Amino acid sequence: MLRFTTSGESHGKGLITIIEGLPSGLQVDEEYINRELARRQKGYGRGGRMQIETDEIEIFAGVRNGKTLGSPISFLISNQDYENWQDIMNSGTCTRIDERVLTRPRPGHADLPGAMKYHHRDMRNVLERASARETASRVAAGAFFKLFLKQFDILIYSYVRSIGSVNIGTVGLEQDKLEEFCARVEDSPLRCPDKESESKMIKLIEQAKKEGESLGGSFEVGAIGVYPGLGSHINWEYKLDGQIAAALMSIPAIKAVEIGDGIANAAEFGSHVHDQIYYQEEQGLYRSSNRAGGIEGGISNGEAVWARAYMKPIPTLYKPLISVNTENWQEEKAQVERSDVCAVPAAAVVGEAMLVYVLARAFREQFGGASMEQVEQAYSSYREYLDRVWQWKKI
Repeated sequence: MLRFTTSGESHGKGLITIIEGLPSGLQVDEEYINRELARRQKGYGRGGRMQIETDEIEIFAGVRNGKTLGSPISFLISNQDYENWQDIMNSGTCTRIDERVLTRPRPGHADLPGAMKYHHRDMRNVLERASARETASRVAAGAFFKLFLKQFDILIYSYVRSIGSVNIGTVGLEQDKLEEFCARVEDSPLRCPDKESESKMIKLIEQAKKEGESLGGSFEVGAIGVYPGLGSHINWEYKLDGQIAAALMSIPAIKAVEIGDGIANAAEFGSHVHDQIYYQEEQGLYRSSNRAGGIEGGISNGEAVWARAYMKPIPTLYKPLISVNTENWQEEKAQVERSDVCAVPAAAVVGEAMLVYVLARAFREQFGGASMEQVEQAYSSYREYLDRVWQWKKI
């Protein structure tokens, strides 16, 4: 029911996004969406492209007088760097088509397998779409989904847990202090809530920059206020945790995902892992822990939904690795493209967009409705049912 698709190349005219399935009557805040785009561009360790682009959306369809119409929404994010590339990346005749040709694929990137699949001798045809520039579209689409779920008091957060070997460990996140926590994260150049670890991370990034290296890391992303019942156990493709894992894995350079304390849980006895269920009359059903990440059997259980994603070091190195020049089949250094040293903070913002998309899609499947009024009625009825039948009260 709810889906979005993106189109565009890194140095092309821009990125186009189409969203289908949002109900009519949702208030759209363009300034908020542009602020979300600005969050993606921040982060210590980003490259020169961030000084060139100031991302803003231009809505073409699906919104009138600041509200969604229920029809497909389309918008454009222009690439300001296109003016320097138009004779190379034009959809028509390119007068400089032989410039910036890529024939020395970068290990770890999509360059070589993509060229093999699509029969491109110039691997720039792969690089341009495989670039993380595409994630600007995801963040903008995610902002629409955040605006939708915010109407139902579902809020999204993220923070960086590690850069390279520096790891802040588990952060105890209390729901009533979420706003304060998020403000601390946003004030950090690395989206890291721990100042001591942040300082160590910055030193590590500086070291990598001097040595022509890149760095990966991990981030946590979560949603507060999710009601029980999103997703389903009845078929593998309906399982909420499976959908979240797939969405996070689709982010460039993400190579592993865990739901809740999935990795640590694998080393424990069951009695130390599963979140016990309690009941008090004034509180209803509740749990004192959330190691499951808010999902049991593929269904949200009413606790915060959270996951962690692990990002490999960016494949473009300023100290390039050995590759093969496919023009002459000689071993040479891989091609160097403008790139970041570390993009984990930006990936965390993209992670928010992918998580909120999965939750918004599951929400639409659960409550339906062509207009916001209809969705709100169905949601209100479900809340009453949970309280009346299952003694489940939202805290």
